[in-house]
Amino acid sequence: MELLSAINDAPGLPSLFLLSFLAATILPIGSEWLLVLLIFKGFSPTNVVITASVGNFLGACSTYLIGRWGSDFFIQTVLRISDKQITRAKTMYEKYGVWSLLVSWLPVVGDPLCLLAGLFGVGFGRFFILVFIGKFSRYATLAFLALKGIGV
Repeated sequence: MELLSAINDAPGLPSLFLLSFLAATILPIGSEWLLVLLIFKGFSPTNVVITASVGNFLGACSTYLIGRWGSDFFIQTVLRISDKQITRAKTMYEKYGVWSLLVSWLPVVGDPLCLLAGLFGVGFGRFFILVFIGKFSRYATLAFLALKGIGV
């Protein structure tokens, strides 16, 4: 409850940016609830969607960079991803291709997709476009549904 109180007292958009950033890393947290709360509190839906999208995208970029330049020690020891899991992921990634990054917003599979994109050397330009479209689409849809829910 103290976390909710602290977020409620903190400036809205900076808190949303930070939470969205962290939600796109390997931390198991979500930012959608704060986006909806800020819309209900009267924040501009455009500002809320852009803030969440940029924060979440930059968090995904940090995961991509870990995959791209992270050491084998970090990936295998800290993240606990084995060579067998990497091989299996590569097979799946080759099957669905880089287009799978459009669903990088999904819980559980999204963060590993960004890590794998870096690990498998997906160009940053392609990563940027596909991941940002996916992240923005999710937050825009969520904002639209929140606005419909409050009758705006």
